[in-house]
Amino acid sequence: MANLKEIRNRISSVGSTMQITSAMKMVSAAKLKKAQDAITAMRPYADTLTALLQNLSATLDGDSGSKFADQREVNKVLVVAITSNRGLAGAFNSNIVKEANRSVQETYAGKQVDFVTLGKKGNDILSKSETVIENNNEIFDNLTFDATAEIAQKLMDLFAEGTYDKIVLVYNKFKNAATQIVMHEQFLPIVPAKKEEASESTSNSDFIFEPSKEKIVEELIPKSLKTQLFKAIRDSVASEHGARMTAMHKATDNASELKANLTLEYNKARQAAITGEILEIVGGAEALAG
Repeated sequence: MANLKEIRNRISSVGSTMQITSAMKMVSAAKLKKAQDAITAMRPYADTLTALLQNLSATLDGDSGSKFADQREVNKVLVVAITSNRGLAGAFNSNIVKEANRSVQETYAGKQVDFVTLGKKGNDILSKSETVIENNNEIFDNLTFDATAEIAQKLMDLFAEGTYDKIVLVYNKFKNAATQIVMHEQFLPIVPAKKEEASESTSNSDFIFEPSKEKIVEELIPKSLKTQLFKAIRDSVASEHGARMTAMHKATDNASELKANLTLEYNKARQAAITGEILEIVGGAEALAG
């Protein structure tokens, strides 16, 4: 059995760790509320804009002429992996890395797969085994639509120039504080809704488009793509805070349980030491009396 000093030191260490994890949990909970409100408010707008673009594209006769809707044979794929700059968030970052590796080995096996990483943790791991053409950690320091739009524009240029035939986003979608859904979402080329679905959604409506449908689609596509990336990053930020809050909550509970067990062990050791000392005193007294 460990001596009393070692147990006291461990109890003190566990207590300090528990205070840190508890504080981190409260900080993440406060940040989560703000991030959750942001993504909840944005989703209806982003989903409606995407649906409008898809339905409008499907009603066009023939090719819309958009360079972002060009369906090419997929030989070169660019994966945008969205992680975080900080750890201590459970499986938040590792799930993205696993999905990225699965894409390389299964989904796009035999094809050239490169990466753009948003977040330090994903870049640190993926850069060891995969080709990372660009990393952007600063996006999370000041997350704005304008900063995200610059990254989205670079991705659109890479696709339009023919550098890559397909671009996908891999990120955590926020469901609740304890649940994040790993998403593998196609970014480019855009996927229009089926003409049957578009016809059903507009069957009871008679719209007059000004300017033309083609012009509207050309204007909406860049805006929709930038909004799609911004929504994915906001989803990831909310998921990060939720995952960290959950992880720190579990860590605090584990530390509390460990501290209780160590306290019990310390009391047992102290009682054993006291009992031993009493036996020595009694034995010495009997020896003197004899």
